[in-house]
Amino acid sequence: MRAGVHLERRDLDPLTHDGEQVGVAGVLAHLDRRAERTRVPGRAVAWGFTWNEQDRSSRAWFPQGISTSADAGRDDELLVTTWYSKAEEGSRLSFVDLGSLTYRHVLVVRAGERGPEPLSIHAGGVVWHGPWLHLAATRRGLFTAHVDDLVEVSPGPATFGYRFLLPVRHAYAARAEASTEPLRYSFLSLDHEVGELVVGEYGVQSQTTRLARYALDPASHGLRLDESGRAYPLRLDDGRLGHMQGATVAHGRHHVTVSRGRKRLGRLYVGEPGRLRPVRWALPPGPEDIAYWPATDQLWSLSEHPGSRYVFAMDRTQLRRRLPLLLSPWA
Repeated sequence: MRAGVHLERRDLDPLTHDGEQVGVAGVLAHLDRRAERTRVPGRAVAWGFTWNEQDRSSRAWFPQGISTSADAGRDDELLVTTWYSKAEEGSRLSFVDLGSLTYRHVLVVRAGERGPEPLSIHAGGVVWHGPWLHLAATRRGLFTAHVDDLVEVSPGPATFGYRFLLPVRHAYAARAEASTEPLRYSFLSLDHEVGELVVGEYGVQSQTTRLARYALDPASHGLRLDESGRAYPLRLDDGRLGHMQGATVAHGRHHVTVSRGRKRLGRLYVGEPGRLRPVRWALPPGPEDIAYWPATDQLWSLSEHPGSRYVFAMDRTQLRRRLPLLLSPWA
């Protein structure tokens, strides 16, 4: 029996521009900002870094989603993170080289009547899978961009001051039957073992807090659609956990970040939907999305609050050894 929610794909108008398509390589050749390795609060953290002074203190832009070059099937050591603007400037990506701790911002855009327009979504999660970047858009569903479409332009008012733009190609609208609460696409991750998209809802009080899985096509790396252009979840579970900010699956277990305000340390929950167990004092305040890097057995996350913004790794093996709060055996 199908779940009462689904995604419906729509192709977006192509972007017309005066720039040159350069792909990821073009952005990596011009990383213009430097992050700083630093001590990150939280007992689960192995190591991490913070952004430059402007980005870590900005009250206009807030970091949200995270994915890795491992999600994309690449051999290099890159992160991609998302930010949303509280100043109505849209959403952007940061490509980060972990070797040099240098990075660059890229504005996410869509075609408008007069050229590129910023894509205004919360961008609470991102999955870089093959050539595609899947972006969480909360009640609107997902947007998808192709990294080959990264374009270098002349910075100016028409490009909102950015040298690199990434247009979105597809919108996946969130749909639901009349008797079902529409799913909010608050965050995203990739389950490497089965090649599925893991999505979930941030919820408080009476809001739903569900976790879902969607199939990804192994050839195209896009969502698997039926003949009508719709994607239905393979599973839809009640997470039974408020304030979820991110969820990923490693070795068959969900790892979920939960925020507890600006001052209190965040929590990491591990287990199965409906039976998630807390690791207290695990994360810095304001943890967001989470991703898994199989080759290093590390979980990666980031935090959002101005003045205490971190990007950090957690060693899953060390968590297994040191934190006995979980009631069932580890994989």
